[in-house]
Amino acid sequence: MTIPPQQHDVAQFLAGLAGGPPKETHISAVFIGADTVWKLKKAVRLPFLDFTTPDARERFLRRELELNQPWAPGLYRDVVGIVRHPDGTLALGEHDPIEFVLRMAKVPLGDFADEIASNNGLTEKLLDEIGDTVAGYHQGLPSLFGLDFARSMLNITEGNARSALAVGLPGINTWKERMDSAIASRRAWISDRSRNGFIRRCHGDLHLGNICLWQGHPVPFDALEFDEALATIDVGYDLAFLLMDLEHRADRTAANRVMNRYVARTGDVDATAGFPIFLSQRAMIRAHVLTAMHQDGTAYLTAAAEYLRPTEPVIVAIGGLQGTGKSTLARALAPDLLPAPGALVLRSDEIRKRLHNISPEQRLPPDAYSTQANAAVNNTVIASAKIAARAGHSAIIDATFIDHRMRDELGAAIFETGVRFIGFWLQAPLATLEQRVASRTGDASDATVEVLRRSAATAPGPGSWMPIDATEKAATLTTVRRAIFGR
Repeated sequence: MTIPPQQHDVAQFLAGLAGGPPKETHISAVFIGADTVWKLKKAVRLPFLDFTTPDARERFLRRELELNQPWAPGLYRDVVGIVRHPDGTLALGEHDPIEFVLRMAKVPLGDFADEIASNNGLTEKLLDEIGDTVAGYHQGLPSLFGLDFARSMLNITEGNARSALAVGLPGINTWKERMDSAIASRRAWISDRSRNGFIRRCHGDLHLGNICLWQGHPVPFDALEFDEALATIDVGYDLAFLLMDLEHRADRTAANRVMNRYVARTGDVDATAGFPIFLSQRAMIRAHVLTAMHQDGTAYLTAAAEYLRPTEPVIVAIGGLQGTGKSTLARALAPDLLPAPGALVLRSDEIRKRLHNISPEQRLPPDAYSTQANAAVNNTVIASAKIAARAGHSAIIDATFIDHRMRDELGAAIFETGVRFIGFWLQAPLATLEQRVASRTGDASDATVEVLRRSAATAPGPGSWMPIDATEKAATLTTVRRAIFGR
């Protein structure tokens, strides 16, 4: 164990309780027993923290409990003292403690999200649940105002560059220049984010290793407790660590799905404008941390540079009757479009559910589909697409587009941004569509076969959009990719 000498007897006592040695980081030792976990903070001083006194260790343990317990009830239990008896033996107790530990419930190794990812266990359902969890976490945090978050990002860049240079990573000065320039170009946007309430006291360390299954659902844990500045950030920057981690530990499809679920629940399309700098910062952190641990951080170093590389966004509209496979096509296509982690999917069915404050899979009554309600959804879809385009982020709009006015208004809105726009109209035999709609379960669409038949009677067809045979889903995707990418 690399535990400071003054804590050796405490570590031996905890090892006895746990029945074995701890798992260690540079700042903590975690002793895992049969049903209880004891977390000891090491008596260390680092550039970003000072745990050298028992008072400091107690204070930060209690802060850790305060931050995490609300989001994982039962997982975090309490902070308990360790006392020394007159005969020199140690015990858990509260009278004149010499040390403190955080008590937690034990979580099976296979229930940590990084382990699940390593075992290819990140199902679409679980990814959606993770997106829901993070969205709920962020929406439960109070907004904080008055912070110059652009200055904070510059400070993070400086610290990142200093750490990366210290471990000998190449190209860091160039990366820092590009990052400083990217932050400067977004200063007005960052200020708007602060004024609009997106700066909050977030998790601060939201990667896959700090999400676990608890009572059958994913929960965040181990929020950063020792530096309020590092955790008082834009929610998009908090989310970016998870998205970056998903892209590298799983794939871009997984990262894209979580991003889209998060945006479907929060409506925070605007966060995409910050993803190039947010993802790059997170990748650089991982690059120099791995290198300092004598592991290979090359992939993350490369990613940190790639995230800052300019890209050409595209706005894609996918229309057609219910059952033509619009959502399936959008999901499959989204990870292919730049920038990382792929295109936003702005699905009218999900937006309608969010406007009614329910989850995508919950059903709405017929009056939620009135002319007035449809107009509100259409306006939100178009406004969101315009925000994404101005942010420089690709988006796929998934709606029936039976109303020609919506097509015209969307085209005009995207034309104003100067971003490339392309529209597709999916079509297939009515019998095929009826079979697909009838077999749907757990989907955001409330459409029935009867709704489909009414739509089919008035559908205007492709108009100026490119007609696509949607009978075979794989062939549909190939055709659409060829139209967008020219190959």
